[in-house]
Amino acid sequence: MSSKVPAAYQATQGSILDVDQAFYDRLTQAHGERRLVESHVVPLRDGLAWTVPAGHVFRVKVIEGSQVGDFNMWNLHNPRERMWASRTRQLQRAHVSTYDRLWSTLPYLRPMATIIDDTLADYGVDDEGGRVHDLLGTRCDPYVNRLLTGEDFDFHCHSNLVRAVEPWGLTEFDVHDVLNIFQCTGLNDDDQYFMKACPARKGDYLEFFAEIDLLCAMSCCPGGDLSVDLWGPDARDPLETCHPLGVEIYALDEARLAGWRSPEPAPYRGRHGRRAPDTDWTEIKRQRCC
Repeated sequence: MSSKVPAAYQATQGSILDVDQAFYDRLTQAHGERRLVESHVVPLRDGLAWTVPAGHVFRVKVIEGSQVGDFNMWNLHNPRERMWASRTRQLQRAHVSTYDRLWSTLPYLRPMATIIDDTLADYGVDDEGGRVHDLLGTRCDPYVNRLLTGEDFDFHCHSNLVRAVEPWGLTEFDVHDVLNIFQCTGLNDDDQYFMKACPARKGDYLEFFAEIDLLCAMSCCPGGDLSVDLWGPDARDPLETCHPLGVEIYALDEARLAGWRSPEPAPYRGRHGRRAPDTDWTEIKRQRCC
C-alpha cells in the first residue's frame, strides 16, 4: 500500500531547508575540475577517522566489491555537535540522496554536510521495498550480537568506530547512530526492519559537501555486502563478502563557492520557558546600603 500523506516537516521558500540545487550542482565533478588533497582506504572489518575542512567535498566510494559503510560525523572543534540521524530522517527522509542534508544535534541543529552526488540516486524503491543509504537502522554492535548469539565479536561497526575515533580524544560514548552508506533496507509487512544485499558496485560513490569543519569516521561493516545473514538460522561468517572502501577529499576553487558561508547554529535564544527570578537582590541591596 502506498502513502500520499504529506511530510510532517516541510520547507518554506527561502528557509534553510530550501536547498539551492544549482549551487550544489556546480560543486560536482561534472561541472569542473577539483583538486584531490587527500585519500584514504578504510580496511575491511575496520574503521577509520578523517577530517574535512568546511567548503571541501568528500567522496565515499566502492573500490573493490560491494560493501556497506557505517558513517559518523562530528563538528571538528566541538564533538558535542554531531550528526543527528533521527532529525535528519524527519527533515529529509529515511534513505538519503542528492540534495539531502545531514543535520546536527541540539542545541546546534544545522546542516553539517549536504549530499551533492550519488551514483545510486536512481535506485529508487525495489520490488521488495528496499532503498539505499539508510537512516532507519543503526550500526551493528557487540552487545546485541552477544544477546542474539551468546558469543563475543570485537569487530562490529560500533567497535570499529570506537577504535577509529580514540586517536582524536573521543570515546565509545561519542559514537552515535549512523548513516548506513550503500546499505539497502526497508520495513516489511510486519513493520520490521530488513536488510538486503548491497546494490553498489566498484566505482559507485556518495559525495558530500562539508558545510562546517568535520571529523568523520566510518566502519566497513563486518557483514560486507549483507548478502549473508548475520543472525538467524542461516547465519554464517560473511567474510568473503567483505571489502575495503575508499575516501577522497577535494578542494574547490573559491569562485565555485561564491555566495556560500558555513551555516550558523539554530538561532533559538529562548530559555525553554524558564523565567528570571522576580526578586532583584542586587537592587534591594543597593537601596538598603545607600
